[in-house]
Amino acid sequence: MALEGTLGFLGFGNMGGAILRGLIQSGTLPAERAVVFDIEEGKCAAARDLGVAVAESEADLARRSDIVLLAVKPQTMNEALGNLKPGFTEKTLVISIAAGVSIAYLRERLGPQVRAIRVMPNTPAMVGAGAAAFAASDNAADTDRQAAQTIFGTIGIAVEAPEAAMDAVTALSGSGPAYFFYMVECLVRAAVREGLTEDQATRLAAQTALGAGRLLSESGESAAVLRERVT
Repeated sequence: MALEGTLGFLGFGNMGGAILRGLIQSGTLPAERAVVFDIEEGKCAAARDLGVAVAESEADLARRSDIVLLAVKPQTMNEALGNLKPGFTEKTLVISIAAGVSIAYLRERLGPQVRAIRVMPNTPAMVGAGAAAFAASDNAADTDRQAAQTIFGTIGIAVEAPEAAMDAVTALSGSGPAYFFYMVECLVRAAVREGLTEDQATRLAAQTALGAGRLLSESGESAAVLRERVT
């Protein structure tokens, strides 16, 4: 599904870049309907290489965007929101992927009328296999929720959840890739001790993790049932 309007990115690091590239490559959003602002010139240059416009300031970004996606670090959020606010209107939707930044905080800084969506993505979004959960403010419209679903569904899956569950989401899917990476580390070390090369063991372990996840996702069976079939 195509994304309507202009999407602005405040911050163009790994996650912001992965989201925008996914949207452009999938045809969900043409490059000419995206705009970026980042304080680092190198990241602005990366956006220009995609054919994306670069705003002159945070406020300019807000004025040019129907949706502003906040992809800055939580510790810089306060300053960023203060700089964005002059460009906001009642029609602007704000989507934040900053960990730990609540909808209440966004509305406190931008105004109580702001429509806000809080998202917890994860790093596999960088290869189009992300898992994101999002929560919407009480004044968000169905079209706002659909916009979030479209953006994050393009780079994986997106699930709407209550904001009160975001800490659980962070522990599950936000931090979850690290659990699997650690498991692969352990499997590789054990396999190397038994005679495989590190490259062989890594390739086998990575494909096993990928295949197991796909089997769980597509089979319709529970993890317990699939585990019992192996053991």
